[in-house]
Amino acid sequence: MSKIQVLLAEDELALGMIIQESLESRDFKVRLCEDGQKAWESYQSSKPDILILDVMMPKKDGFSLAEEIRKIDPYTPIIFLTSKSQTEDVVKGFGLGANDYVRKPFSMEELIVRIKAHLDRLRTRQNQNDWLPIGQYEFHPTKQILRIKDSECPLTARESQLLQMLLENANDITDRTLILNQIWGSDDFFNARSMDVFITKLRKKLQDDPEIQILNIRGYGFKLVC
Repeated sequence: MSKIQVLLAEDELALGMIIQESLESRDFKVRLCEDGQKAWESYQSSKPDILILDVMMPKKDGFSLAEEIRKIDPYTPIIFLTSKSQTEDVVKGFGLGANDYVRKPFSMEELIVRIKAHLDRLRTRQNQNDWLPIGQYEFHPTKQILRIKDSECPLTARESQLLQMLLENANDITDRTLILNQIWGSDDFFNARSMDVFITKLRKKLQDDPEIQILNIRGYGFKLVC
């Protein structure tokens, strides 16, 4: 089995080497770049499985690099490493197509769990031409259809996106802010109310299987139990 290819862009060389060594000791293959321009050139020469980008870098910052990559590659997961904690920076990152944010300082175990989770989600999306099981239901993300036995229920694009995110994290918590930023584009109050309405709609459309629940984990997000 080939190793997972990681492109790591981090201008703090000591930190970058620690991350590289830690990941490689767990059987990842890591290419470390000290600035955004080198990372862009490395990405173009050999496409990685996942990108880990520092936000503040010389020559090309992480936001600019992510923006360039997303113009040609909408799928490869991007995780930002940052010491920034302001909400507008997080929103900007998600708006540029990032999949996740890890704030410094962080544990390597947390980073590895996040890497594996995003790669698992990518594999699920790559198989989205198939019917995906949800309890007694089957869900087709591309056709936006939910069916049980001989009954089919059409979904809106946003219902389908939301259900797919919940399914990718089935029996685990899907972060509320992540849902809002990735699907609605912002985690403001009005979008949060809209999301709650869509959660209610999905609960009704899944009610024919009593084993399926969408739980509201207060302060964190939602959990699809199936």
